[in-house]
Amino acid sequence: MLSKRTRISFAALAFLIPMAAHAQTASSAKAADDRYPNKPIRLIVPFTPGGTNDVLARMIATHLTATLGESVVVDNRAGGEGLIGTEIAVRARPDGYTLLLVSSAYVMNPAVRKLPFDSLKALDFIAKLGASFIVLSVGPSMPVNSVKDLLAVAKSRPGEIVLSTSGGFQYFASALFTSLSKQDFNIVLYKGAVPAMIDVIGGQVHSTFAVSVPALPHLRSGKLKGLAVGTLKRAELLPDIPTLDEAGVKGYEASNAYAIATAAGTPRPIVMKLHDEISRYFKMPEVQKQVTAMGAVIDLKTPDEMRKIIPAEIAKWTRVAIDARMPREGN
Repeated sequence: MLSKRTRISFAALAFLIPMAAHAQTASSAKAADDRYPNKPIRLIVPFTPGGTNDVLARMIATHLTATLGESVVVDNRAGGEGLIGTEIAVRARPDGYTLLLVSSAYVMNPAVRKLPFDSLKALDFIAKLGASFIVLSVGPSMPVNSVKDLLAVAKSRPGEIVLSTSGGFQYFASALFTSLSKQDFNIVLYKGAVPAMIDVIGGQVHSTFAVSVPALPHLRSGKLKGLAVGTLKRAELLPDIPTLDEAGVKGYEASNAYAIATAAGTPRPIVMKLHDEISRYFKMPEVQKQVTAMGAVIDLKTPDEMRKIIPAEIAKWTRVAIDARMPREGN
């Protein structure tokens, strides 16, 4: 029979073993964090090559490869308005070796799709990078020179004034405009933003929310008349064009935002290491000039700030979808 002292010793040992195991696990986790990265990192872009998403991702990949000492490889996984690539990142091991370039599609998809993950919990956001702007535009033959003029024509001809758009972000931006302006525009869907813009230039349709990069040459040449930008601040590249909020459509804000994220549960030290390095990069004057030339604005946000932004954006665009009676897929 064990003595009382022996029983107490075994009890103390049983208590200490889990504590030691926990300390060893925590120590191992910290060591893994300290060694990060020690193998190549994949940066998923859930859209085709060539767009702003892709360009930003490749800029970040080049910088992180140089500063972290491991290769960062861009992997384009297009489809489903960003859903295919996003799901790959969501399902990845939460160790910081799979990153995702996120656009506004992430906060808009829940409004019109039944998703295989919870958008509020699926990702840990590393940083918001910035956003590209859109321009409410008409063709040169359209007899309007301001947002006020366009709304007056729309009011006199309800349902007749065509607002051409592609799907996704541009469609949501158009729906928000009709909702806040309280005018009945005829939103016509195209297979892409450029064809939607070309038909406005040619006079086949009346207006569009032109995407900054392809629109800039036409705005400068006069083939498009820019009436207002969708951001709350004027665009540096088009300082003479007012914002929609300034032009009377109060509260209008629609810009295609870009962020970097990784699978939920990634250790905080890894998230912050990436945040600090990416933020430092986007604060460089030469990088800021490059991003501005792309028709985008740098707007850095921390992981903690993104935790508040994402739910608010999902709620905003869900209301827009409901007001516009957008069909919901997967139900």
